[in-house]
Amino acid sequence: MVSKKLKLLLALVGLMQISSYAQDGTTTTTGSSTSSTDASWAYDSSKVSNTTQYNEFVNYQNPYPAKPRGMWELSVLGGNAIIIGDRPILADGYSGGFAGGVAARFALSHVFSTRLGYVASIQKIPGYKNYIPYSSNTTHMLNLDLIASLNTLSSFRGNPKVNYYVFAGYSIAASQVAAGNPDDGIFSATGPVRFDLYQKDSKNFISTFHEDDNGNKNQALYHNLAFGAGIDFRISPRITFGVEERIVAPLTGVDMLDGYINQSGSVRGGADKFAFSTAKIAFNLGNSATHTAPLWWVNPNNYLYNEVATPKHMKLPPVVLPDADGDGVTDQFDMEPSTPAGCAVDVKGVSLDTDGDGVPDCKDKEKLTPQNCFPVNADGVGTCPEPECCKNLQPVAPVCAIGSLPSVQFKSGSAKLSSTATSLLDNVAQQLQANPTCKVKLVGYGASDKRAQQLSWDHVNAIKTYLSEKQGISETRIIFTYGMDGSATTVDLVPTTEEGPNTVPAPHPNLRKG
Repeated sequence: MVSKKLKLLLALVGLMQISSYAQDGTTTTTGSSTSSTDASWAYDSSKVSNTTQYNEFVNYQNPYPAKPRGMWELSVLGGNAIIIGDRPILADGYSGGFAGGVAARFALSHVFSTRLGYVASIQKIPGYKNYIPYSSNTTHMLNLDLIASLNTLSSFRGNPKVNYYVFAGYSIAASQVAAGNPDDGIFSATGPVRFDLYQKDSKNFISTFHEDDNGNKNQALYHNLAFGAGIDFRISPRITFGVEERIVAPLTGVDMLDGYINQSGSVRGGADKFAFSTAKIAFNLGNSATHTAPLWWVNPNNYLYNEVATPKHMKLPPVVLPDADGDGVTDQFDMEPSTPAGCAVDVKGVSLDTDGDGVPDCKDKEKLTPQNCFPVNADGVGTCPEPECCKNLQPVAPVCAIGSLPSVQFKSGSAKLSSTATSLLDNVAQQLQANPTCKVKLVGYGASDKRAQQLSWDHVNAIKTYLSEKQGISETRIIFTYGMDGSATTVDLVPTTEEGPNTVPAPHPNLRKG
C-alpha cells in the first residue's frame, strides 16, 4: 500500500502543476494580450544584453535579435540525505539523514545554465554487529553545476510551464565522522574517526586531513563529481517549486564517510557516495521592466513564430498585380483586358452597359435605350423616332435652392479676411457643394474714388481666392462684381444661376493691397 507520506507528496506536486497552468495566462500570439509566447524582448532595448547587436538588428544590419537579459534564480532546498557505503541503506532502520542549502542559478543560454550552491548534511549510520550504536557524518559541500534544460525549446507551444533538467558538476566537500565504542580497532576511542589511520587512498584528490585539538586527523577535504536531474513547476512569474535528485561521488576512494572501512572485498566495497533527495522553492531576482524571466522559462522560438504570424521586422515587398488597362481589376481576373480609359467596369473588368445595347456607358449617349429601339448606333442611340410630344420641349432653366447667403465684413482700409469671415465662407462653400446648380455672385462696394474702387476689387478678389483655392469651388461658379455704390467695407454674397464674369482686371493696380 502506498504510504500516506507518498500520497501527500504526489498530491502536492499535482497541485503545484495545476497552479502553474492556471497562472500562466493566455497562450495565443494574436490580439493585444501578453501571452506565454510573447517575444516583445526582441524589440525592447531595455531587456537585451547586447545593445550593439540590438541596434544592428532594428536597423536591418543583423538578422538575429539580441539575447534577452534574464533574471537570476535564488533557491532554498531541503530533504533527505544518505551515504551509499559499506552499510546497507535500509539496515537496522537506517533511513538516511537531513540536508539543506541554498543556490544561485544564472542562464548561459535558453538551454544551459550554471548554478553555485552550498549544501550541509548530517547522516546517522546504524551500528556494526551491534557492537557500535551508530556513527554519524557531518558534511559541508560547495557545488558548481552545469544544467541543461530538456524542454525549453519547442515548435509546438510557447514558454514551458514545467522544466525538466539534468546536470553535472564539481564540488569540494569537508566531512567529519564520529563513531561510538571501539570495534576491532576500526574506530578510535569514542569520538572522531581518524581518516589518516583508516583511509587507504589518501593521494590524488584528497587535499587535506585536518587535526582536532587532540591531534586526531578526523576531517577530510576532498573533491567530487556530481550529477543528477530535477523537475521545476512554475507557480507564478516569480516563484518556482521543484524536486531534485543529486548523486555525489568522490574523485578518489574515500571509504570512511560512513564510519566503516570495507576490508572483506565484498561487492559493497570502494568509495562511499552521497545521495540527496530534496525539494526546493526558488525566487526570481531582477527588475521585470529590464529583465525577462530566467531564460530556461523562455522559448527562443517565440520570436520566430510571432514574426511569422505578425511580422514586425520582416521587409515585405509591395504586392504588384499587373493591370494593363488600369481599370482596377488585375489581368488574371480581367475578362476585358483592354477596357477604354475612363470606363467604369464590373467586378470582372467588363465595361458597364446598363441598357445592354452593346455600347459601354462611358460612350453611350442614351444609357437607357428601350429594347424595342434596338439596334443602336455607335453612340448608343436607338432607332425609335422621337415622340411628337417631346419635340418642342425646351430645357428647364436651372434653379438654385439656396435662399440667401451672408455678407462678409472687412476692416476699414484692409483686404484681409478675418477668422469670422473665413468661418462664414466655409459655410457658404458647403452650401455651394450641396447645390451644384447654384453659383455665387460677389458684390463689392466702393465707387467714390479710385482708391475705394481698387479696395472694393481687392475685397471681392480675396473672397474669390479663398473659395476657389481653399474650398475647391470652381471659378466658373463665381461671378465677380465690384465698385458698386454702398458700404466700402462690405461684400454681399448672392446665390444665383445667371451667367457673369469670374474674373475682372484690377482697375487701379498701383493702389492694390498686398
